[in-house]
Amino acid sequence: MRIYASVPFSRVKITGDFWHERLETVLTRTIPSQLKMLEKSDIRGSIKLPKPVPPLTQPRRPNGFTVQVFWDSDIGKWIEAASYALSHRRDPDVEAEIDAMVDDLAKAQADDGYLNCWYLQREPENRWTNIRDNHEMYNAGHLLEGAVAYYQATGKDRFLKIMERFCDHIAATFGPNPGQKRGYPGHQEIELALVRAWHATGKRKYLDLATYFIDERGNTDGVEHYFDIEARERGQDPAAYSFAGHEYSQAHLPVRQQTKVVGHAVRAMYMYAAMADLAAEHNDAALKAACEALWRDVTERRMYVTGGFGPSEHNEGFTKDFDLPNDTSYAETCASVAMVFWAARMLNLDLDGQYADILELALYNNSLAGLSQDGEHYFYDNKLESDGSHHRWAWHFCPCCTMNVARLVASVAGYFYGVADSEIAVHLYGGAETTLPVAGGQVTLSETSNYPWDGKIRIDLTPEGTGPFTLSLRIPSWSEGATAKVNGEAIDMMIERGYLKITRDWAAGDTVDLDLPMRPERLYAHPDVRHDVGRVALRRGPLVYCCEQHDNDQPVNRLRLPRNAALTAKAKPDLLGGITVIEAAAKAEDANAWANHLYATKRAPEIDTVLTAVPYYIWCNREPNPMQVWVQE
Repeated sequence: MRIYASVPFSRVKITGDFWHERLETVLTRTIPSQLKMLEKSDIRGSIKLPKPVPPLTQPRRPNGFTVQVFWDSDIGKWIEAASYALSHRRDPDVEAEIDAMVDDLAKAQADDGYLNCWYLQREPENRWTNIRDNHEMYNAGHLLEGAVAYYQATGKDRFLKIMERFCDHIAATFGPNPGQKRGYPGHQEIELALVRAWHATGKRKYLDLATYFIDERGNTDGVEHYFDIEARERGQDPAAYSFAGHEYSQAHLPVRQQTKVVGHAVRAMYMYAAMADLAAEHNDAALKAACEALWRDVTERRMYVTGGFGPSEHNEGFTKDFDLPNDTSYAETCASVAMVFWAARMLNLDLDGQYADILELALYNNSLAGLSQDGEHYFYDNKLESDGSHHRWAWHFCPCCTMNVARLVASVAGYFYGVADSEIAVHLYGGAETTLPVAGGQVTLSETSNYPWDGKIRIDLTPEGTGPFTLSLRIPSWSEGATAKVNGEAIDMMIERGYLKITRDWAAGDTVDLDLPMRPERLYAHPDVRHDVGRVALRRGPLVYCCEQHDNDQPVNRLRLPRNAALTAKAKPDLLGGITVIEAAAKAEDANAWANHLYATKRAPEIDTVLTAVPYYIWCNREPNPMQVWVQE
């Protein structure tokens, strides 16, 4: 069923200013600073299994849980991000640190292959007794992804061999056969990693294990739910679970029967990405149909305008349709990163621009907002409205988002292109070069642009030994009036599901010029999103905008954008490293007219002012200050 394959990040060179600057920041500042924080927080030292066992750094909550149980995953994600960095530029110091971590993990690994530093150090007798809550397979998944990335970046396979032993142990422990546990991860992630391991090693057993975990999830077959069985076996009442039910971990129904996006947002997105992977691997129409139904539900009823997911802090996830509050929005950075993973896999199943549109939305807005301009400060949750109290932090007691956004940026080149037997698809723009096999030969493709600030794009092609093939160029849904030229001559815009398809016998020196108009525009929310009634958001190209107090004379909560006010895009090369802002004539109620009254029978007069909006991803890179995405109209 997989028609297209993503082009690996290691085969794409980023040349455009926007992503090159972000990539350099991650390579030179984010990854080194994260290593220091891993050391300072004791996460790095934990994989050495220090004796005597030190006191907990992160105390247990009233329900007995401590986030310290998933420290292994932070090590795995840091290795993964650092490995992507090494593929761009080898760094002996970073490589030496990864090798040292691998040494520690090798020493920690049990004789039977088991590898989880929390359990090996603190409670070895309780291994695999609480997979609902304690993240053993989630940790394994992130370590496995780190091992695959390090192998692909350097050719070193020691870490991968360690993780293969662990995966073999997991496969022996879990499954449908007598003597095995009929369980599956409480926090999905290992499913994605196992598919990556299958492609890296060619060993079918890893694909089979991923398939088992997805097929078994939520499947009771007339018996008690596995998580409830597990709870009883450790002497707990399943009804005492901290959450309302198994919807929290998307284990309430078999996955092919799920049509509603529920529960913890990151778990959900990781699972949907794995489902898309397995639909492709097995040509599974039912799994693909479930992905499509879940996609429609989340994008039509449960997604923030910034590509954020999950409004609730309580479950770090979803609540009900159209419940999208702004000032209390959770919209965890990890969830948007995981949406990028899912969208990319849906594109491989079906070249449909709706998937690339959401991939781009989540990437440029909610995900990228999670990392500061200096590369060393973060958002875990992403508000769409702030009174100034929401600000970035240098670290977090649960630092999952820090490494997640770093690994996304470090591997962003892997989301630009897709390739099929006789087709190359360009999903993202922003300056990227690659050489790809197609139509019996290969073609070097160089895309040049100042995206996302400008929609003028040039693509140069140099084919070698190919026959005719199709170049499919994404035409974003936000771009009205797009035009294209081949070798300077205008062509008909024959757009198929969001892609302009150009089929010809290409020759060296051929060029395509694509013009995607980027007009500032208003966005309105569905009327059932009660938090945004009477409000408007602004967008230009792939970027959603917000109003920060720094740029506006009047308090942002008082700004009103008249419906007929013209929106003007202005380049600001000296602001925040060079951005484009949106300006408009606006109004603001004169609070002075209220004197000392809290209520009045008349509205106060309005003051003329100028509304200035900046891209959402860049907000709070000066000092914390009030901000709004949705402003009064």
